[in-house]
Amino acid sequence: MSNTLLVATRKGLFTVARTGAGAWSITDTAFLGDNVSLVLQDRRDGATYAALDHGHFGVKMHRQDKGGAWVELPAPAYPPRPEGLVQNDMWGRPLPWSTVRVWALETGGANEPGVIWCGTIPGGLFRSPDRGQSWEMIRSLWDHPKRPMWMGGGADLPGLHSIIVDQRNPRRLWVAVSTGGIWHTEDGGASWVQRGEGMRADHVPPELTHDPIAQDVHCLVQCPSAPNRMYVQHHNGIFVSSDEGKSFTEVKGVEPSTFGFAVRVHPRDPDTAWFVPEIKDEKRIPRDGRLVVSRTRDGAKSFETLTKGLPQQHAYDVVYRHALDLDANGERLAFGSTTGGLWVSEDQGDNWITLSHTLPPVYAVRFAA
Repeated sequence: MSNTLLVATRKGLFTVARTGAGAWSITDTAFLGDNVSLVLQDRRDGATYAALDHGHFGVKMHRQDKGGAWVELPAPAYPPRPEGLVQNDMWGRPLPWSTVRVWALETGGANEPGVIWCGTIPGGLFRSPDRGQSWEMIRSLWDHPKRPMWMGGGADLPGLHSIIVDQRNPRRLWVAVSTGGIWHTEDGGASWVQRGEGMRADHVPPELTHDPIAQDVHCLVQCPSAPNRMYVQHHNGIFVSSDEGKSFTEVKGVEPSTFGFAVRVHPRDPDTAWFVPEIKDEKRIPRDGRLVVSRTRDGAKSFETLTKGLPQQHAYDVVYRHALDLDANGERLAFGSTTGGLWVSEDQGDNWITLSHTLPPVYAVRFAA
């Protein structure tokens, strides 16, 4: 089991380590005072990647090799906008052709050393063949004729936030966009098809309710031991696929809510997955001020509500899509919240340990090797 957490926050990157039975402590900090939007550790070589959002000064990327110092890398860069081209976002504002924020980081296949994938706001997908030293935009997706239909969500602009690399064949990928649905490639990004039949969006015009491109997917995950099984935490509920995302079935009646951002699935048991529910739309707080985790052990046929060790009164923590993680053994869970809370479970969510209430807002939590 992993004994180390990497926590990306509004004011820096924190390393939290297990120091004894049930005891965890902050052991290191980096980029204090800076907005760290995402962190990734590459288990193939031990390198750690951090994405920083400096606002007016733009996005910066950094890499730390195992035991080394942080070094700055070039950030993924969009191509120049074609002269005369006008594209507007869902609010009628000009859509930027530049990296607003890094919203996803993922490693390539086991036999692709150095390959890193990056998803961004406003929707660009990038691939690095050399550990972040250079980036290539996947123009086939950005130039897709349906891409201007992506509407965005809470961040207003479309954001590519979920990247799944098929470990059986790393040329097969799935990516999810908010709001733009799920896209799949069989050829490393040369061509793309839309996935996601069966999902439902009730925040769009009625004629688009079941259109795959109108789906506001908050998070997409795949079970490594059964790659045909996928779970989606969607703006309008929980959906499950048994055919690699071609079609989905909606899961209804989950208490206290089917709305949320994060989902994780067990690495060896495709029937076991975890969600962090809250009230949707303008509220976005845990129902009744009770912070809970929902767990299914039967493929979303039924759910347990896990509460032991979590605050059950006046808890207003929101857990973002990258702020829930599961270690490689499928035993330890950890999540952080927008109010600076950080919790870990060493028994698949049955019991939770409070690690902090005083961190900056948490954007991403990742178990390190």
